[in-house]
Amino acid sequence: MKRRTFITGAFAGTAAIALGVNLYSPSITTSSDDIHHRVLFSVLLPVFLDGALPEVPSHREIAINRTLDAISQSITHLPTEQQQELMELLELLEGRFGLLLLSGSMTPLLMREPQQLIDMLEFWRNNYLDMLTTAYNGLRELIMASYYACPEHWGNLRYVKPTFLVHNAH
Repeated sequence: MKRRTFITGAFAGTAAIALGVNLYSPSITTSSDDIHHRVLFSVLLPVFLDGALPEVPSHREIAINRTLDAISQSITHLPTEQQQELMELLELLEGRFGLLLLSGSMTPLLMREPQQLIDMLEFWRNNYLDMLTTAYNGLRELIMASYYACPEHWGNLRYVKPTFLVHNAH
């Protein structure tokens, strides 16, 4: 993976989400790859969003599903090269051999304890290999940008949508 292009793509995706929040309406795709990626992201979301997700189980599930929809939408706005790199990473994380190479264990992410996931991500974050650091940063940026792209999550940030963009009907 090329670190600069992946990070640039993540920032470009974040900017596209921020600018397009008024027009945002998630489209749900049902391809088998998307379903697998949703499962993978549903495992990673609570780790990256620890403390930000609601504590009430039904609200938490709604927030996770809304964020998963936003992630799917965000991926479609990434440049093709970054989409391909992200898909390669996700496919590696979904396969046993790729998981062994990236995390040192063949245990699927879905079967790991939260602390094991945290340890794996911290290892990536602080690794001397640029590829692992880039993978961590890319996943983190995608998840955080997708979560906070949803207006209902802005309250945690005490952010209020600018009103100068809204036309006053008189």
